[in-house]
Amino acid sequence: MQILEIINKTVPFFQKHGIENPRLNIEWLLAHVLNKKRLELYLQFEREVDEPTLARLRELVRRRAGGEPIQYVTGEAPFYGLTFAVNRHVLIPRPETELLVEAVMKRVQPGAMIVDVGTGSGCLVVTLAKQLPGARLVAVDASAEALAVARANARRHGVEKSARFLQGDLLEALRDNVGADVVVSNPPYIASGDWVTLPKEVRDFEPVQALLAGADGLEVIRRLVRTAKRVLSPSGYVALEIGAGQRTAVEQLFRDHGYHGVEVVKDLQGHERIVIAQAAA
Repeated sequence: MQILEIINKTVPFFQKHGIENPRLNIEWLLAHVLNKKRLELYLQFEREVDEPTLARLRELVRRRAGGEPIQYVTGEAPFYGLTFAVNRHVLIPRPETELLVEAVMKRVQPGAMIVDVGTGSGCLVVTLAKQLPGARLVAVDASAEALAVARANARRHGVEKSARFLQGDLLEALRDNVGADVVVSNPPYIASGDWVTLPKEVRDFEPVQALLAGADGLEVIRRLVRTAKRVLSPSGYVALEIGAGQRTAVEQLFRDHGYHGVEVVKDLQGHERIVIAQAAA
């Protein structure tokens, strides 16, 4: 079967199953199984696809039609110009989280110590290791399965010697006064009552523990703000991603715990996405 024929037959199948951007989805899957860039397919529409490759593609199409996110189907997700391995043990990296990378890079000196809390796929710690040679990095996650993914991504991008990977709840795996310059995190921030409003692809496939954070969505952020000073240097920063409508509450949390210079960064859609606060003036 030729590439164009596969595309033309799969598009209506995806449409029937309610998949948005059906042509883009099948092109991504085809590019994945053929190990090509998506745009290269347009130069090879008449190429015949052999039966073993078709069999593999059919399985991926079946999974995608069932609502599984395409990043889990292919096992890969882009972030900050890099490609990360992902599976259902880790949250899929989002473009808006790249703002955390920018926020940290603006505030650290060469050789800085950075702690990534809830590292998941390792997208933050690996990207920062690539962007900040010489930085001392620690990645923490409560999930052993997530840490395995993060370590694999560090190896994939050649920075496995630049970071330590520790298992533990938030900062409990670190000793007091380690002198971190930045604690960075994309923590869970979805309120339990908002769970039913999330897209089905998120609810049914992404790890609940990486998304839900109590009745107001601030349970994890509250604990992290309260404990971060234990590991920060006196002039260290906390940089957090937050959810819609949480700015005022998170700013107040920082002020209640004696942080200074609270800043908010908006994403490209104008949403208040990142909050940064310094341990001391």
